[in-house]
Amino acid sequence: MRTLHDINDPRLVKALAHPLRIRILAILEDRVASPSEIAEQLDAPLGNVSYHVRQLAELGLISLVRETPVRGTLEHHYKAEIRPRITDKAWSTAPDIVKHATVSATLSQIGTGVNRAAAEGGFSKDDAHLSRIPLVLDAEGWKEIAGELNSMLDRVEKIQRASSKRLLKQDHEGELRGELVMMLFEALEAEVPQKGRKQQRRSSGRSKARA
Repeated sequence: MRTLHDINDPRLVKALAHPLRIRILAILEDRVASPSEIAEQLDAPLGNVSYHVRQLAELGLISLVRETPVRGTLEHHYKAEIRPRITDKAWSTAPDIVKHATVSATLSQIGTGVNRAAAEGGFSKDDAHLSRIPLVLDAEGWKEIAGELNSMLDRVEKIQRASSKRLLKQDHEGELRGELVMMLFEALEAEVPQKGRKQQRRSSGRSKARA
């Protein structure tokens, strides 16, 4: 699966802002599936899922891989064609309503995956990682960290492509499933009672946990 690095088409940004489309894409990144199978997994109306699948296909985000005869009709099976990646340039030009919808849908997907992993031992490996680092930066520092995250994402994608080639040669023996979540966002100061402000200042700092 190739990664789309530069999403400048407003239709693509809008497509990724819909929560159901993000969930459909997540399924099709893992496996080939039909709208009916996706609707069953998501417990969503088939008509809604079919509509969004068609939209994703028209935009080139997914592709048809096979058709299966089912009760006198053809069932279409799709896979994700690309793993979308919205660049800083595309994000800066997106309307606020699209940004809010995209963030909400993505955080919902992240929350579902993280909570399931936490409940089922997904953080039990010795080298699993969980960090939260409060930051105080100037504009230059913010830009430097944003650049580091983009560079890291490029390296992660390179590692994943190499892993995919090795797994293909060994028939996926030893395959490990994982998720990497990276965030950099402007934090808002929490409102606390006046009497608690002094204590809050004393306890602020770097917070890190490893699982």
